[in-house]
Amino acid sequence: MSQHHKQQAPSRWRALLWPSPARGTWPWRLAAPVAFGCAGLLAATSAINARGTDLRGGRNDSLIEIVSTERHKVEAQLAQTRALQEQVDALTAGLDSQQANKLQSLLRTLEVPAGLRSLAGPGLVVTLDDAPRGEAPPTGTDPNLLLVHQQDIQAVTNALWSGGAEGISLQGRRIIATTGIKCVGNTVVLQGVPYAPPYRIVAVGNVGPMYQALMASPEVRNYRDYVPPPYNLGWSLRRSTDLHVPGYAGPLTLQYADPTGS
Repeated sequence: MSQHHKQQAPSRWRALLWPSPARGTWPWRLAAPVAFGCAGLLAATSAINARGTDLRGGRNDSLIEIVSTERHKVEAQLAQTRALQEQVDALTAGLDSQQANKLQSLLRTLEVPAGLRSLAGPGLVVTLDDAPRGEAPPTGTDPNLLLVHQQDIQAVTNALWSGGAEGISLQGRRIIATTGIKCVGNTVVLQGVPYAPPYRIVAVGNVGPMYQALMASPEVRNYRDYVPPPYNLGWSLRRSTDLHVPGYAGPLTLQYADPTGS
């Protein structure tokens, strides 16, 4: 390229990028009202949809607050269920039938092993908790190692069952044969209700065998390996002579999925 061309090139690009007023003014005069009109339309649409509320409402809510709100809703529904069940029991008790009395007697016999009746007596209380957020773990540590997971809770409850526990509750809710414990994020869902840590497990029964079963469980031992620093998972175990686990008050019917036809 000649020296003359090198000197002329910049002026050519300036002409393309910054047109002269004679050539470039009328498109901008047309585009500006259109842009302002679109902005006004978007603002009006947002105002109508919002109806005076924040379109991104909840962005300041913490996960703990959300879990607490949903738990209160479910607990209110469970209270309503219990009230309806009490009405059914009262109507059933009013029946004067020999066959009905036999069935009621059989049901009362099965209430204890089924977990439908509350229990009180000596036992163990185990509390599991996430590692403190203010303490920095070692560099490169998997964050999942600092949280309590469903398998940790299951390990403790299974060990307590194997040690002869007569009844177990988690977060004040009775655990029965059909109870499922599932992780959802860093919370645990128990019988449809989300709970945040710490997780309090209460077991009523003979303390000695239950304690030995806990100490002998490989899964519980694996969890306890992460209790000392630098991981600092929460672990608390204490004995008590006066514990209480409530009776199960949820639905007894099994829920399952049916495969759709291919």
